[in-house]
Amino acid sequence: MVKCSISPIRLRKGSISIFASCIVSIAKSGSLNRYPDTEKNEKSIALQKGNAFFIWYKLLFENKIIVNDQDVNTVKGEPVTEKTLIIIPTYNEAENIRPIIESILDRYQEGIDLLVIDDNSPDGTAGIVESIMKKEPRLKLLSRPEKLGLGTAYLLGFQYALDRGYERVIEMDADFSHDPAMIASLISGMDGADMVIGSRYMNNTVNVVNWPLSRLILSKTASIYTRLITGMPVFDPTSGFKCISAKALRSIALGRVHSQGYSFQIEIDFRVWKKGFVIHEVPIVFVDRSVGKSKMTRKNIVEAIWMVWWLKLLSIIGQL
Repeated sequence: MVKCSISPIRLRKGSISIFASCIVSIAKSGSLNRYPDTEKNEKSIALQKGNAFFIWYKLLFENKIIVNDQDVNTVKGEPVTEKTLIIIPTYNEAENIRPIIESILDRYQEGIDLLVIDDNSPDGTAGIVESIMKKEPRLKLLSRPEKLGLGTAYLLGFQYALDRGYERVIEMDADFSHDPAMIASLISGMDGADMVIGSRYMNNTVNVVNWPLSRLILSKTASIYTRLITGMPVFDPTSGFKCISAKALRSIALGRVHSQGYSFQIEIDFRVWKKGFVIHEVPIVFVDRSVGKSKMTRKNIVEAIWMVWWLKLLSIIGQL
């Protein structure tokens, strides 16, 4: 297999308008990979009953998280522990899940637990996790009845961690795009910080491997766009590889977090930042998946475009 890499690339500050045109054209073309049943799955992100207005009203004003018609607060589990919980949401990751679990748990023998949240993957991802759990007590699994989205999976994982007294959580993908070796850097970076982001774009450089140019433009544009609108001093606000303290998670209104994909990461960063917590970034090299399919959809792109304005507005009117 032939691999290509882009690292580093310096992007001109005057390229914002070009990037903006590209993101619109990519969104219109629908050229990003999607599952055939994405439309069905996207309709089931929240309550499965009631209309969209009702769902947004509940999330914004009643401060309640609902997953599979169940409060995440009702999830029961193991005794309280002072450890780091790595949360990995999965959907059709059978080819990746065993190697990523073994890589993490073999590398980190102490202080790390791993929680997989699977959305009833048709390829049997959950079954593979269950088989590993028989010999690995540090591995946990939460299975959901259908594909409910990245954001709700992480919210469920956050509440799971808070209920059990974990000191911090780490968000991570299952496909090795986030290098397990960098987990140590995220944790060590928490000294003096409340959130550490694994950044692809520190100091206006790009560190990615195997991405098509369209995906790179999309991601970098989203980062520049977010910084311009929100004023948030983060180089890579869409990064899905980060470590967050339990203190920060308890302080932000998790019940009001309602976005998915790109915008979920932006929203978490923004809420942590607006609460006055310290955010650090550490450089990482992002390697695109070699097996499996991307979960990116046009809906994720459109949501990210308007979500930054919505977060800015909520901040101004004091409704974050």
